Amino acid sequence: MEYYGKRNLYNFIDEEIKANQSSPPRLSLKSHCQISDRDHVPYSPSRSTTSTPNSNMYSLMPPPSPDSPWTLSPLQTPSPSLLHHCIASLRRQEGTIFSITVSRGLVFTGSESCLIRAWRQPDCTERGYLRASSGDVRAILAYGNILFTSHRDNKVRMWNINVSENFQAKKVNTLPKRSSFLIFHRTNTQKHKDCISCMAYFHAEGLLYTGSWDKTVKAWRVSDNRCVDSFVAHDDSVNAIIVNQEDGCVFSCSSDGCVKIWRRVYGQSSHTLTMTLKFQPSPVNALALNTSLNSCFLYSGSSDGLINFWEKEKMSSRYNHGGFLQGHRFAVLCLVAIEKLIFSGSEDTTIRVWRREEGSCFHECLAVMDAHRGPVRCLAASVETEKHVVRGFLVYSAGLDQTFKVWRIKVLPEEKKVGNIEGGEPIDTNIKISEYEMSPVLSPSWVGKKLQANHPFH
Repeated sequence: MEYYGKRNLYNFIDEEIKANQSSPPRLSLKSHCQISDRDHVPYSPSRSTTSTPNSNMYSLMPPPSPDSPWTLSPLQTPSPSLLHHCIASLRRQEGTIFSITVSRGLVFTGSESCLIRAWRQPDCTERGYLRASSGDVRAILAYGNILFTSHRDNKVRMWNINVSENFQAKKVNTLPKRSSFLIFHRTNTQKHKDCISCMAYFHAEGLLYTGSWDKTVKAWRVSDNRCVDSFVAHDDSVNAIIVNQEDGCVFSCSSDGCVKIWRRVYGQSSHTLTMTLKFQPSPVNALALNTSLNSCFLYSGSSDGLINFWEKEKMSSRYNHGGFLQGHRFAVLCLVAIEKLIFSGSEDTTIRVWRREEGSCFHECLAVMDAHRGPVRCLAASVETEKHVVRGFLVYSAGLDQTFKVWRIKVLPEEKKVGNIEGGEPIDTNIKISEYEMSPVLSPSWVGKKLQANHPFH
């Protein structure tokens, strides 16, 4: 089984971005029904996966064309447990979206440009934008009315967001803060030396964690804008970082193939390594944490296409490996966990929806969404409620095909998978169950580059 390191992947990403920047900037809105057949392009055969008891659901593969090396995507049947459809698709030419976050009825997107755009849920009409002095927003994070963004200059900006009728945003701070003692071009030791790839915020202590390609993790106290700790976390680039809001544990993953768990030293601001999780010798690109009153599960997505998960022991607080979720054909680039669902976006252009069975480690793949025509770069999700009752989920995805999409997800109860949703209203028959038609999703040029990168000596 092959896997691909960060350098190869991001070099490929940059090449794909430059290849698509020849046309002038524009932004158009298309509904799911307006996406025409002429938008479809073929894609190459990908590596097969091990069959599972539910593989008949996803394995109706049409015969390949004898006149072309490209094959069509699988003809798949909708899951009886889940309804999903794309409610909006935004096509943009001003740069690939690198990061998405959701807060207080707004969706924020960061891209190569100096603009951080704000969209209204759920229809994604634009509410406004924030203009920064430096672009390339690789990470973005929102908490309450504060928005954190990382930029090309390896700094973090803090914004105060007003979500009233007239959208307003004001930059309140920059981390690290410029000091009057640095006027003679001295090196700022608090600043990251390379791109800030990820951020996480510990609500209770007001600590912002930043992970970077310089292999370090830094902890910032937001109240006084100070860097209270900085440590070398991995042997390679830090790709993702999350915080358990229950106990303050910090999880980081890297291209060195490790997931590490850090804990603050009692009464101090420094951090100590408590556990290293390494099950596959493959770069780890994404993390997600699913916590409830009775359980805590950690998920990691890696470049071999697998999603490993660990369950936390209640007594010892150790994380035991529970298995892995297999289905993606290329690298898993992003993960989101919400309620009992896990959403995974991959280099194979698909988004998979997984559900964990209550009280066990068993996971079921509810749906495979042919989401984009390029790798799915980032994901975000939120609960959709009506009169304080959960009606479904909204999922936001961005890919290297320079599209930003919104998906509405409805999960049917496990014990009653057809008919009315238990305790709710009848299923809206106007919502089309996503039918997996023969929709090619990868361009030949993309596949050619990918295959050439995988076999450079052929």
